[in-house]
Amino acid sequence: MSSITIRAASSADLDRITEIYADAVTHGTASYELEPPSRAEMGNRFDTLMAGGFPFLVAEKHGAVLGYAYAGPFRPRPAYRFVVEDSVYVAPEAKGQGVGRLLMQGLIEAARAAGFRQIIAVIGDGHADSASVRLHEKLGFRHSGRLEGSGYKHGRWLDTVFMQLSMNGGAQLPPDPASLPERKFRQKSNS
Repeated sequence: MSSITIRAASSADLDRITEIYADAVTHGTASYELEPPSRAEMGNRFDTLMAGGFPFLVAEKHGAVLGYAYAGPFRPRPAYRFVVEDSVYVAPEAKGQGVGRLLMQGLIEAARAAGFRQIIAVIGDGHADSASVRLHEKLGFRHSGRLEGSGYKHGRWLDTVFMQLSMNGGAQLPPDPASLPERKFRQKSNS
């Protein structure tokens, strides 16, 4: 694990990110997409997150991208601006090696540094022994809800689990005017 580097993703990583996500869509139940998005669509999604100042990270070992994680807007309405939703995907050959944990630790720190107050995990197929549920629990996320039978994929109904991590004072402190979400909100309000 020590030779794995977590760094900011770049557009040069998009081919590999697209491959990793395509495998997750095709074979997994974490994403409720049924068809893998094209490289162009993944590029659009990446560009939107970058334009919003959201963290997007990759895990790399010996020049090969093993996984990625990003935080994006939880919901579009402005009152949600302090809340992000996390996503983490690991290449099949790298699962079980701690890549997801390293990515999530980096993502939590990046979201904290930007001034976000909550990270929400929306976990597809969120059964109790799901690797994603266990990972989020280990990182301090608490269970905050379950939508039973909310998705249908690979011939079965799937539950969606919501988990939440508070940071930077969560809901106990007023918004920080220097935080990224507040600065972007004020810029938009003043334009």
